[in-house]
Amino acid sequence: MSVKKMGVVQLTMLTAINMLGSGIILLPTKLADVGNISIVSWLITATGSIALAWAFACCGTISNKPGGMGGYAEYAFGKAGNYIANYTYGVAIVIGNVAIAITAVGYINGLFHINPNPLQIGMMTIGLLWLTTIANFGGASITGKLGGITVWGVIAPVVVISTIGWFWFDPKIYAAGWNPHHKTLLEAAGSSVAITLWAFLGLESACANCDAVDNPQKNVPIAVLFGTIGSAIIYIVSTNVIGGIVPNMQLANSDAPFGLAFAMMFTPEVGNIITGLMVIACIGSLLGWQFTTAQVFKSAADVGYFMKVFSKSTKSGTPIVGMIILLFVQSILSWFSIPLSKDGTRLGWLTQTDISNPGVSAQFSAIVDLSVVTNLIPYILSMAALVTIQAIAHTPKHKALINNAIALVGAAYSYYALVNSGDQALMYGGVATILGFTFYGAVSARFVKDEQLLHPDHIISGSEEVPAVPYDNK
Repeated sequence: MSVKKMGVVQLTMLTAINMLGSGIILLPTKLADVGNISIVSWLITATGSIALAWAFACCGTISNKPGGMGGYAEYAFGKAGNYIANYTYGVAIVIGNVAIAITAVGYINGLFHINPNPLQIGMMTIGLLWLTTIANFGGASITGKLGGITVWGVIAPVVVISTIGWFWFDPKIYAAGWNPHHKTLLEAAGSSVAITLWAFLGLESACANCDAVDNPQKNVPIAVLFGTIGSAIIYIVSTNVIGGIVPNMQLANSDAPFGLAFAMMFTPEVGNIITGLMVIACIGSLLGWQFTTAQVFKSAADVGYFMKVFSKSTKSGTPIVGMIILLFVQSILSWFSIPLSKDGTRLGWLTQTDISNPGVSAQFSAIVDLSVVTNLIPYILSMAALVTIQAIAHTPKHKALINNAIALVGAAYSYYALVNSGDQALMYGGVATILGFTFYGAVSARFVKDEQLLHPDHIISGSEEVPAVPYDNK
């Protein structure tokens, strides 16, 4: 019996929905810190993201190795490349879950009109991480279905404001918030590139459904291209419409920007409904991502890249031990990202910028920058590996040349985003990545042993196999 597969339209919609998640809903506040001039960063990020998405589609349709970005990296960088791609991606989504929790806390504050101090925000974030992790102990069947429904609590308001929001758009408000800090074009683009890229993280998952698609060689690149373009249009339009509805200072100080925009468009009650929908969407998204993160670590542990403790699971397939370990890591990250208190006391070392009104926005920014930096490592490895992947697959030269040129654009954008992610994010992200190589040293022996079992008369020396010889200490 033949299995019914997705068409190009279905895959395009799925690709767009994968990106239009909870990542967007605090963006208007962060972009307001820069001003509406941040549209320049959106255009740069959209171009870079489309290039990345196209290259990932190429990798996904011709690669024969499992494991997504880790499998792609292995073509060019061997087992170590596979490991570091998995490791940095795992670190990035662990950090990203904290950002989703912070986003939910911000909208909870907006919904109930409370103004907690930074310490209380940190504790609320940690509490939400614990709640969504424990809720997953029974398995992912319910939370997975719930996430598929609750994501529309984000998508629907974003689409609505992108379309009918123009009726409330005031060019004077937009112009007044164009460049409040008098940045140059390059400064404005650089200062907001990390936060705009955050909205597109997950684009690499667009090519993960190749086996479920009709004619993947043709349809996957089309779906990836148009899904990313569609998401980019919605992102750019929605955030800029809000910039013409809500005055810049109000937007920059809001913990629930979409709720505030709907309150100004309609009534405070409507704003509360939208805020409530986005709280539910964030929690639903976090439920799914907490389980997915543990599964990523479990999959990597199953093939020997991570510690075996992450492989342990219950009869229902739930990796509870791994979840608990990752939960403690997320709790520590949440604590260290608590910003300065209003009296200047430093509560966390990830947020070291002195701000007059510390809160969700500062904590969110610190976490997002760190998540973006670590997520860019497997992106760069995958872009570099495309050359080798196409060479092994005997891709026609003219086609390979075009794909490699597009991947080069994606890699160049990735480096641009890295440089503009901030000194602290670069430093901590770099330390986390280098630490990963130390961890790899603890697990790499098993791969050497496997190779020696396959070839007992040879040992591995660099990229060559040489005959094994007895040890002689003379």
